[in-house]
Amino acid sequence: MRIGLIGAGAVAPFHVRAAAALAGAELTAVCDIDESAARRAADLSPGAGVFTDHRRMLEADVVDAVIVNTPHALHLPISVEAAEAGKHVLVEKPMATSVADCDRIAEACERAGVSLTVGHIQHFLPDKTAAHGLIASGELGAVQLIRDNRSTDYRPGTRSPWFFSREVAGGGALFNIGAHCLDRSLWFGGAPAAEISASVASRFGSPVETDGVLRLRLENGVGVAIAVVSDPPTRSDSLTVVCEGGVVEADPRTGTTVRIDGRTRVLHEPTDHDIQTGFTAQLSDFLQVVDGGPPAVPLDHARHVVELILASYRSAQTGVASVLGAVPA
Repeated sequence: MRIGLIGAGAVAPFHVRAAAALAGAELTAVCDIDESAARRAADLSPGAGVFTDHRRMLEADVVDAVIVNTPHALHLPISVEAAEAGKHVLVEKPMATSVADCDRIAEACERAGVSLTVGHIQHFLPDKTAAHGLIASGELGAVQLIRDNRSTDYRPGTRSPWFFSREVAGGGALFNIGAHCLDRSLWFGGAPAAEISASVASRFGSPVETDGVLRLRLENGVGVAIAVVSDPPTRSDSLTVVCEGGVVEADPRTGTTVRIDGRTRVLHEPTDHDIQTGFTAQLSDFLQVVDGGPPAVPLDHARHVVELILASYRSAQTGVASVLGAVPA
């Protein structure tokens, strides 16, 4: 499959190397409005064409599928145009900046008869897959509670200016980093959310939120607490899952461990290749979907993540929890 990468930002090298690692894929084009960025990514895949307009790339008929790795608000128009050109679509998270736009992307791909997946990388990272595999085995019993702590840096000047535009990014730290936390918490919790409440802070003179705390109750009764904090003294990326028979902790820097009745067992030790392993597995999943297989990340799940971020903003503004479904007793 000939793959075109649209958007040559920070994670572009992982996408390029993923295509190089898979026998069924070849990266044949890179597009970015910054030609130098496109060339840097294309240099990792000898022979790949360089474009500064995704429409010209689609018209050139040099790709069979695209990876949409652009600012969030551009996911909708680019994904729809790619689908209408007959190209399969892997769009990075968040799927779009509104639930309606998520539906428009899905409808366009279905109408065109092309495959669509959403790049929620948490489902493919080795520390998370090790933890999820243990829980899925049933050894620990049912999930009871989830705590997700994630640090970031939303000081203006620390990242591209578009991240601080609500129109382009959809929001701030919650739309970007919080999407990862919501995605993996829902995945481990095993159900959609019925209720969400939120508090946010906008520091450093930022026009979007830089920090946020979320509390969710899932439809199966599992409670979730998420904290996204910008520029703290100690960096964190820790997912803790409390089960009936033990507690699992997953952190890409320290690995994955489980504690059962006073004893700790290591499930995964981190390596320098873990992030690349995740991106390669994600692209492999996309290829399988194109071949007719089910996606690791259902589209309804990706849509629900966007729904929850927007519901969290409503809750933060009103001070009232947003109810999305039947709240269990």
